[in-house]
Amino acid sequence: MKKIILLFVLAVFIPGAFLFAQQTPAGVENQPVYHYWNFTIERVYMYRLGYIVVYRSGNRLVRTFIPHSWFSDIGGRGDIFFIRSGRQWPSMSVFFKDGEFSHVRLRLRHNRHHQTWRLVPSGINLDEYFRDIEEVRLEFH
Repeated sequence: MKKIILLFVLAVFIPGAFLFAQQTPAGVENQPVYHYWNFTIERVYMYRLGYIVVYRSGNRLVRTFIPHSWFSDIGGRGDIFFIRSGRQWPSMSVFFKDGEFSHVRLRLRHNRHHQTWRLVPSGINLDEYFRDIEEVRLEFH
């Protein structure tokens, strides 16, 4: 009698387990893998060739240079979202696709009088920092 019950249980539950097995949908194994890093922006300097973003990495302030040309077209290397009001603080998200730089997203205060906005003093030439930029240079501390 015990053998019959055991055979019945095995006959019912083992084939039923395959009904709950997860399958990988077709084409998923070829999907790109995205990940991102998010940083709090401390200051954003406006320059004629782009933005100088000062962000916090650990307990240090680090800067990176982002050209205006990245934000000029749809599907470019950058997106800007302007924050109107509220408690949300400006931030920078840097996205990677399969380990390679994909794009950057800035969330900046719409009000240029916000404490994060700065102007580069006149007479200072920073053009060399905006030459041949292919990706956002990140530093981790």
